[in-house]
Amino acid sequence: MTRSTATPTTRSTQAAGSITRVAGIEVGHFSDARRPTGCTVIIARDGAVGGVDVRGAAPGTRETDLLEPGNLVDNVHAIVLAGGSAWGLEAATGAVRWLEEQGVGYDVGVGRLPLVPAAVLFDLMLGDASIRPDALAGYQACAAASNQRPAEGNVGAGTGASVGKLFGMARAMKGGVGTASITIDGVTVGALIACNAVGDVLDPSSGRILAGARTSARSHTLLDSRRALLRGKMGTPLLAGTNTTIGVIATDAVISKSHAQRLALMGHDGLARAINPVHTQLDGDTLFALGTGKSAKTLNMLLLGTMAAEVTARATARAVLAAKGLSVGSLKLPCANDLV
Repeated sequence: MTRSTATPTTRSTQAAGSITRVAGIEVGHFSDARRPTGCTVIIARDGAVGGVDVRGAAPGTRETDLLEPGNLVDNVHAIVLAGGSAWGLEAATGAVRWLEEQGVGYDVGVGRLPLVPAAVLFDLMLGDASIRPDALAGYQACAAASNQRPAEGNVGAGTGASVGKLFGMARAMKGGVGTASITIDGVTVGALIACNAVGDVLDPSSGRILAGARTSARSHTLLDSRRALLRGKMGTPLLAGTNTTIGVIATDAVISKSHAQRLALMGHDGLARAINPVHTQLDGDTLFALGTGKSAKTLNMLLLGTMAAEVTARATARAVLAAKGLSVGSLKLPCANDLV
């Protein structure tokens, strides 16, 4: 097992920003060297108002009911994103243990209980499926966390991610983790996305396909899944839940729990700009939202939601642009930079 390290900062990554530009947010990755899988933790040590919105039909989640606006607890202390399908939810247990050791959590009188919702994606097709993120992986991701710009691409929850699988894994491409942020009037909104979509990933500004289904297993030419479907070409039958895009939107604005839920909801507009098709019965698309309140400022919710959608779209595109091609056995997943 290895810890990932941050990639060198370039002008393009500086321009994109990152979720760690949100005051009070730290990010840590754990990437498993034995097979392409891992987990990512987004930590708010002082607590953050939390929300969630699930749009895919096959989610794998933990503690999402806690985030309903009408329920008691306002603050959570971390979000875990993991590979390994439902088995990967165990990574949150390790995050809880690490946070407890740091004295982080909800005061329950006899101790501090860290509240850690989680979501997982399916990456079990790559290598030995018995290897998946566990409690130790979640613990090590927390130990590696910092407020520095997090690594992107084949790291953490995105290590084994793939995209463009409507016509089978043999014609898919590499997905990954991406991050972005925007600051307006002293308020920052950032997102971190682990993209493992069944659909194609697009440039949200131009609509150009960045990565997705290819015309054949040996081709580096994109098929365009949406147009293929509209021509009546049906994809390869896939097991529900074997895809999913998961992520976290964070802001340092002062928000309520209902506002956090609204940010998560509007963040899905960003997924819809960057993935097509999205929110399918084959995906478990889930977005969390966190409000640290560290800027001590409020912002119009229309603007805040627009920022949330924008950074989600940008982070999703960065997830494939930062990814590197991957070969596991006979399966070869090229990356966006491999395309002509």
